[in-house]
Amino acid sequence: MLQSGIRSLVIFVVFSFATLVLGLITSWVDRKVTARVQARKGPPWFQPVADVVKLLGKETLVPEGSGRAVFLYAPLFGLAGMALAASILGYVLVRPEIGFVGDIVVLIYLLVVPAVTLILGASASGNPIAIVGASREMKQMLAYELPYLIVIATVIYRSGLDLRLGSIIQAQTAGGWHLWSLSGIIGFVVLILSAQAKLGLVPFDIPEADQELMGGIITEYSGPPLAMIKLQKTMLLAVLPLFITVLLMGGISSSGAGIIWGILKYVVIVVLIVLIRNTNPRVRIDQAVKFFWGPMTVLALAGLVFAFMGW
Repeated sequence: MLQSGIRSLVIFVVFSFATLVLGLITSWVDRKVTARVQARKGPPWFQPVADVVKLLGKETLVPEGSGRAVFLYAPLFGLAGMALAASILGYVLVRPEIGFVGDIVVLIYLLVVPAVTLILGASASGNPIAIVGASREMKQMLAYELPYLIVIATVIYRSGLDLRLGSIIQAQTAGGWHLWSLSGIIGFVVLILSAQAKLGLVPFDIPEADQELMGGIITEYSGPPLAMIKLQKTMLLAVLPLFITVLLMGGISSSGAGIIWGILKYVVIVVLIVLIRNTNPRVRIDQAVKFFWGPMTVLALAGLVFAFMGW
């Protein structure tokens, strides 16, 4: 029992840290490319780490009249949820034959935790601007989760109705990537756009909207709590592309040439996310909801029908 507990703790720490490092690197690449697109030099490679270290040394300011406990602990729970999601996904990528029934359901829930904790924290702050941001985050989350979950249901169906991430990877190893099908292509488009909204990147950065809401949902956060919010978003930036590779691109092999091939898959997805961010204007919250509940949901349902037809 003790050895099993220690082993689980080691897995949690190793994969959480590895995902955090990958997220920091990806964050820097995103900022560097964005700067180049805007004819700027961009930050040095260590800037994402420097930003977090600086915030950790700042004072934490708590708004008067806020729900202090919820306001301060919400970012901590969000970061813990992301760390647990990273450890589950990372271990499955290394050992796809190891897992538990329903691990994909657990991962889906954990990937919702960052948004939920931000909504709770912003609502507890008592700041009207932050509350507007929380309202937008809630509406957007309800919008993109629908087509996102339909695509995941499609992948589960194509993988023999098995609710294990490892089985999804093994099904693609045996029969080819789900991406190489009509339903897979549709699913890839929906997942990329849903990931953009989950990450809160343009054109779906509506909850923060610096030019409109001065940071919106994170307006009142400072110091270590803000650092934790930055870290959870950084980890999410690494986890979502990895999750998409598992669902549609056969995961990432941890041996030989598979590592290089896996890196290329990850880079392709990140490049698409960065391109979308830098080539689109921000949409309004009503436009985002109509987009995900309209065209994206119809597209996701079409992909599910095509999967039933074997396409």
